[in-house]
Amino acid sequence: MKKLSFLLLYFAVWTNAQKITPNELAIINQGDINAALPIYQTTDAVQHKTLLNLSTEIDPVDPNTVTLVKRMKESLLTTDGGVGIAAPQVGINRKIIWVQRFDKKDNPLEYFINPVIVWRSELQNLGPEGDLSIPEFRDQFYRSKVIQLEYADLKGQKYSEIVEGFTAVIFQHEIDHLFGILISDKKEKDKNNSYLKVDTYKKDDSKIK
Repeated sequence: MKKLSFLLLYFAVWTNAQKITPNELAIINQGDINAALPIYQTTDAVQHKTLLNLSTEIDPVDPNTVTLVKRMKESLLTTDGGVGIAAPQVGINRKIIWVQRFDKKDNPLEYFINPVIVWRSELQNLGPEGDLSIPEFRDQFYRSKVIQLEYADLKGQKYSEIVEGFTAVIFQHEIDHLFGILISDKKEKDKNNSYLKVDTYKKDDSKIK
């Protein structure tokens, strides 16, 4: 019964994911497929539009998904202190993110396929954030202290975990990208909201890019 349930769940994930388009394939496979992809910027009108689009699920076991995941990591590694990146930031409106796990030993970088936040704590953190796609922008933002996350790996297996603190902030920032939400726009929307300030960021100079 467990095996059947897993197969049904995997089939549901696979069928919900739209096939990678020719345009997406052209971006994913441009140049050296082992090299970093360019990071999109809001200062470019076409790239800005991509950053504002909604992302859709992707088939975890598609070979092109593997290539995209690897190239996204290379893109993140080319940055100066970036701790996360989302697929829209390399021109692909698909649900993939990389996050630096400050909640684990040695702070590893980890990828997440089709991530979904299924629960957020009402308690909020206030802390600084920047963005790899928004030059010279940095401000203070409220984020839930604890989240529950569901996601898949490149084998299509699904996971669920609880994340808190600074790492939870990074997840929320990157998943916002999948909904076309940029922190420059979020700041305007947050102005009329009130939260309980609880500063539990990892360090005072922590930043998300």
